[in-house]
Amino acid sequence: MSGARTPGDTLTHIELIWHQQRIEHWIRFGQDVGEQILDRRRRILSFAPNSVVAYIRWAAGDFGTIVSRIDILRTVRPGEAFATVPYVRPGGEILLRASGWPRVERVLQAIDAVEQIGIDAADACPDHWRHVHNRLTVGQSPRLYSCEAHRAWLLRRNIGA
Repeated sequence: MSGARTPGDTLTHIELIWHQQRIEHWIRFGQDVGEQILDRRRRILSFAPNSVVAYIRWAAGDFGTIVSRIDILRTVRPGEAFATVPYVRPGGEILLRASGWPRVERVLQAIDAVEQIGIDAADACPDHWRHVHNRLTVGQSPRLYSCEAHRAWLLRRNIGA
C-alpha cells in the first residue's frame, strides 16, 4: 500500500490479509464505509475521518506465533498529524498499541467489557483507550468503562469540548 493519500480522498484505508494459519489481519471493531476486494486473501476496508478502529495483526512461523499486535486508532482528517501504522493508509492517531499475546488478550478483555454494558467499542470515549494503553503499559489494571462515563463523553462531544 502506498503511504500517501490521493487528492480528494478523505478516507483511511486498512488492508486486511488472511493466509490460513500464517498471517491474519482483521478489524475487531469499527464501522467501515467501503470495501475493496483485491483477491481471495486480501481486501481493503475504508473508514471515515474521526472513526475509532481496532486493528489486529497476527502472524505465525514454523514454531508458533511470532507477531500478536493490536492498535486502536482514530482515523484522521486531511491535514491532521498522524502516526504511520503498517497496512494503514495514510495512518492514524494511535490511542492504544499493544503487542505480545498477554497484552493483546487484556485489550480484548477491555473491549469485551465495554461491549458487555451495551456500548459499541467504536463509540467509547477515545480517552478510555488511552487510559487502557497507559495502565497496561505499566502493568496495572485499567478502570472499567461505565455508562456514566459514556454519557459524559457524549455530552462533551456534543458541546465540542
